Amino acid sequence: MKEPAPRSRVRTVRAFWALWLAWAAAVQPARAATLRVGPGRTYTKPSQAAAAASNGDVIEIDAGLYAGDACSWYAHDLTIRGIGGMAHLRADGVHAQGKAIWVTKGTNTTVENIEFSGATVPDQNGAGIRAEGRDLTIRNCTFHDNENGILGGAGHVLIEFSHFASNGFGDGYTHNMYISNCDRFTLRHSYSHHAKVGHNVKSRAKENVILYNRLMDEQNGTSSYVLDMPNGGLSYVIGNLFQQGPNTQNSTMIAYGAEGLSNPNTELYVVNNTLVNDRGSGTFLSMRSGSTGLIMNNLFVGSGTLLSGPGTMQNNIHPSTPGLADQAGFDYRLTAGSPAVDAGLEPGSANGVSLAPTLQYVHAAATEARPAAGALDIGAYEFAPQGDTTPPQRPLELKVRSQP
Repeated sequence: MKEPAPRSRVRTVRAFWALWLAWAAAVQPARAATLRVGPGRTYTKPSQAAAAASNGDVIEIDAGLYAGDACSWYAHDLTIRGIGGMAHLRADGVHAQGKAIWVTKGTNTTVENIEFSGATVPDQNGAGIRAEGRDLTIRNCTFHDNENGILGGAGHVLIEFSHFASNGFGDGYTHNMYISNCDRFTLRHSYSHHAKVGHNVKSRAKENVILYNRLMDEQNGTSSYVLDMPNGGLSYVIGNLFQQGPNTQNSTMIAYGAEGLSNPNTELYVVNNTLVNDRGSGTFLSMRSGSTGLIMNNLFVGSGTLLSGPGTMQNNIHPSTPGLADQAGFDYRLTAGSPAVDAGLEPGSANGVSLAPTLQYVHAAATEARPAAGALDIGAYEFAPQGDTTPPQRPLELKVRSQP
């Protein structure tokens, strides 16, 4: 008959297994939960779900108005989305930490199908979202009538298929979107307009990827720069629509390095954009001395200096009759007689990144495949005969702007 193990040995084995189980529980990812928010749900307000959220959770917010609710999101790997339509977070004087309607503090946060409006704070820079964690994705969201639309950012900030309108306190220091010195900022397939005295887009990121957007003042906007990259950075600006209105606060449309070239790379590539200056004078693109740039295949419309500062201009046109479908109505598609048709050159690549446009903007906040017929056209659009029904490429439903 086998003798029982000594009691001390049993205690040692039990202790070992207890430690192993504790370690296994710590290293195994917790199973993600779906937290549902809305009338009649477990959580009736987003702030309640934020307090309960764990890493990896999905928060689904029923469409509708959530007034006077603000919060901070601390968990990592969160997906927060409106379902059944847009979930509208209207501040009504409430804010999180004196900063924003939402403050995102975790890593890898995705926000989809949410509308943010009315953010105000005591120091007058209240944001729809204050981005304090790393790696934030904003998709199919609307930011309007806040002191800042979005403010901050670290790691990679991606904004796509989104709408920014009428954000800014009016002091010139607050903007539709103000991205801090993150590693990379990608803005694509989005619509930003009517920033209040501030910029429609401002980014201090080390790398900027600005693709297929509509950035405008339109008839009565009062923004300063349409696009501002004040510290330089490796920047690709491809396939966008830029417009400066008659009431702009600054005569320059796009500024690069205006506050000093503090980012480690100072290369700017501006390719196949359409830039329209309705101010009557000013500068389309200003680059700080010491930077380098390629400005190629762009369609410049209206009066003004095309480029101030360094940069290589190649195959751009500045015609008196550009041949746009409806310039007064901000429809910058080409007509058959436009001098931009078949006038482009293949732009090649830079740093292993293709500079050739493959998509084109569809209003509002959508894109479609850029047709490939004949030689490349100059500007943000490829001419296509009427009746081309290529479907827009966007993952979620079109947003409808609500009033604050």
